[in-house]
Formats: sequence, structure tokens, C-alpha cells
Amino acid sequence: MPLTLYNSLTRRESPFEPIEPKKVRMYCCGVTVYDYCHVGHARAYIVWDMVRRYLMWRGYDVRYVQNFTDIDDKILNRARETNSTMEAVAQRFIDEYFADMDKLNILRADEYPRATHSMDGIKRLIHELENKGYAYASGGDVYYNVRQFADYGKLSGRKLEEMQAGASGRLETEEIESQKKQNSSDFALWKSAKPGEPAWDSYWGKGRPGWHIECSAMVRDCLGETIDIHCGGSDLTFPHHENEIAQSEAVTGKSLANYWMHNAFVTVNGKKMSKSLHNFITIRDLLEGNWSGDLESDPPQPPLGKGGSKNDAKAVEPMAVRLFVFMAQYRSQIDFTEEAIASAKNGWQTLKEGLLFGTQHGSKLGWDVDKTDYLTELNNTLVQQFQAAMDDDFNTPGALTVLFELAKELGKEGNVLVHQGKTETPAELLQQKWVTLVNLAGVFGLEVQPEAETEISVGGLTDAEIEGFIQQRKDARKAKNFAEGDRLRDELKDRGITLIDQKDGTTIWHRG
Repeated sequence: MPLTLYNSLTRRESPFEPIEPKKVRMYCCGVTVYDYCHVGHARAYIVWDMVRRYLMWRGYDVRYVQNFTDIDDKILNRARETNSTMEAVAQRFIDEYFADMDKLNILRADEYPRATHSMDGIKRLIHELENKGYAYASGGDVYYNVRQFADYGKLSGRKLEEMQAGASGRLETEEIESQKKQNSSDFALWKSAKPGEPAWDSYWGKGRPGWHIECSAMVRDCLGETIDIHCGGSDLTFPHHENEIAQSEAVTGKSLANYWMHNAFVTVNGKKMSKSLHNFITIRDLLEGNWSGDLESDPPQPPLGKGGSKNDAKAVEPMAVRLFVFMAQYRSQIDFTEEAIASAKNGWQTLKEGLLFGTQHGSKLGWDVDKTDYLTELNNTLVQQFQAAMDDDFNTPGALTVLFELAKELGKEGNVLVHQGKTETPAELLQQKWVTLVNLAGVFGLEVQPEAETEISVGGLTDAEIEGFIQQRKDARKAKNFAEGDRLRDELKDRGITLIDQKDGTTIWHRG
């Protein structure tokens, strides 16, 4: 079965056929770096991380580029508010972006171009548009004449008469720009310098680029004139992506991207996420538990530049956040509620127990975990079920059923091993199920470090030390010193180790 994608441009699903066999050029619109990222950003970048991982799993060589908009009115406003500079604000929130995304286990892009580092390509593209009659200078600014581009509106489906405002994507500039435009739907490619703001020399005078031209230039500079996949949030369809198409295709005469993909919004208790509605949740608030459960009041926001204290009771593990995102197909709206997050937390506990099965029980089953072949020892039937769901425009809920089936089976077997010390299921079959789960969960970026590696145990004891305690207890009981035996058992319990005495006189144990 071929991989099929929903293409926002054609409004239908079609088989994925890259420009070059087994190679994918993929561009994702990044953030404007003036503030912390929120759960909407988390969904977007988790989704595109998943798409990239799956393409790689399917054998494609993926070159993934994601930009930073590091010159913008919002960044300049934040710089004024904090008595800082545009460069300092941008760098700070680029660093904060990486901190958040690394916690969510999002792979780093192959390249992160910045608008301020792409000025030559931006000015060259504007100059070409002007020479071809698609752009005009006015009062130190340069605008794109949308009426010159016959296909304008083909991505969003909007007609030109419906676009009399908002084409710039920065509505606060519309009133100022309207007096300079030939048509109200035209949008800025270059903006003349304002007093006290950063500016770059150009043929049209000192100024800075418009929002949309940045991505057109960066796509061309980093990936070429036509790419395989261009992705981003559904809010970028118009005007941003529509304007990218108009800019790029007017110059090259070629398609900017063969597949346009857009993820749907995250709502909060059925409402659009908004600071004014007091339901705005940053990624770090979510991970640290500093968000309001009922979302009726503002979550406790630390002062800018300072972190809040962690609330463990409400903190959400990064992998549970990823799972929350995958519980809905990427084009479906997903609602952030306490119930949904609780479900994701519970689901992650189930998956985590399955993923830890090999580390916790492999030695008892005679496995050599370090020599496990994670590519060949797979359950092909389950792999095919997983792939069939993912090939259907990334149906992550369908693919997750395979992961949960495996995790629940391994969880049951783990309980049998803990309480009975052995299982009737062949060790080879259990290893195949575990390897399959680890492999497929990795496609979703759902990973857990073995407890034995991240922390020796709840009480800081190694397996050998625990066995030593058990032997001491056995010796004490043999000498009829039951008080000492009970003391050793209670000490282990206090350190997170539960002992289970078997009928045959042996003792087995487990952590937690």
C-alpha cells in the first residue's frame, strides 16, 4: 500500500511521489521568536516531527528545514518592553524554543535559517519580482501586486474580492500601508525603516523584509525552487502560505511545493486558546504543572525570564504530551481538557510499562538485551497493521491501537513474572513483541530510558544489592531471627522494593 497524503492544495488525498526517488525535501514554517511556545506550537512541531520520523522509517532520506522569524513588530515590541534589543530577544527565545522542543523529544532540523541571515536571498527575490512586474515600490516600501498573479487564492480557496484586508498577515500595519498600496489586498515585501528600528541597506532604501518573503527566500536558498512537502499550522494557509506561493511561483514558473500539509488547531475546553480567555498554556507550564486545571483563571505565570516552581501533581510528562497529540489525526481539531490529559497520562503509563519490559524482565527470560536486533526481530503482521494506518494520511489513532495492544500484553506478562517468577509464554515471542513495540513507538518519538539507567532505583539500590538484602533476610529467618527478617523486608519496602515469598521457599521482588 502506498503512502497517501492529504494535499491542502488539491483538497484530496493522493499517493506520495517525491521529486527524487527515496529523497524528501521538507520545509516547516517556524516560530516568530518573541515569547515562549504554547501547546498549539507543541502540536504542530510534534506532528511534523512524527511525519519526518515516519518518512525516515519508510526508508526516505529526509532533508528537513525549519526557519526562525527573528525580525518582526512583535519582537521589536518585546525588546522595548524589556529594555533590550531585537537580537537579544530573538536569541533568547530561540534558546527557549530549543529547550522546550528538546524536552518533547523533537528531532533537530537539518537547518534553521533565520530571516536576518537571509537578507541577500530576500532582496534578490524581491528584485526579481519587481523586474517581472509582480512588485512595485511605493514610499520606500515594496508591495506585491496580487492581481498580477492569476492563481492567487488557489491554496486557500478564497477569491480576490474576499481578500480586501488581512493579506499582510500583520493587521496592525494595514491602516498605515493602505495609503501606499495600489490594491488593498496587496502585501508588503519590503518595509522602509522606522526611527530607532533595525534596518538593512537595499536598492529601495534602508528597511526590513515583510513576513511572507522570508520563507519564500529561505525555501529557495536551502532546498531549491520546488520541494516535496511544505507544512505548517492551518492558520498559516492564508495569508502566509498563499503569499509564499504567489511570490515563489511568479519568479520560477514552477510549483513551490508538490504537497501542502496543515495541522488543525488545539482548543481548550472547546474554546480557541487565547490569553484574553485565560486559557493560554505554554509548553513549560504544562510540563512543570503550572497551569490551571479548571482553566477559569490565569495559570500562574512566572515573570519574564524566571521559571516557576514545579507542581508535580499537575506536571505532564513530555511523552504524555506527545501521546495527547497523536490521539487525534493531525487534520482533526484536538481539545485540551483535564480528561484528555489524564487519558494521555494513563496511556503513557501503559506504553512505558511495555517499553520497560525488556530492561526489567529480559535477564530473567535469558535475553541479551544489548545484542537485540531491533530491525529484524519484528512481528510483521503488527508492523503491517501499523504501516497501513500511517500510510492512510498519518492515521495516528489507528496506529496507536497496535502499540497499546503490544504494551498491554507485555504489561500482563510482566505482572505474571513479578508475582509467579515465570511465564508460560515463550521467551522468544515476548522478545519479538517487545522489540516490535520499541521500534514502532520510536516512529512516534515515544521513548523511555530504562529505569536502571536513569536512576538505579527508587531507593538507590542495584539489583545485586537487593539480592544481598534478600540473602541476609533468608539467613536471618533460617536462624529464626524473624524480627531481623521483618526489619530487612520493611527497609526494602521503604526504599521502593516489594518482596514476594513463593510457596517453594524462593523470594522474588519488584520495584515500586
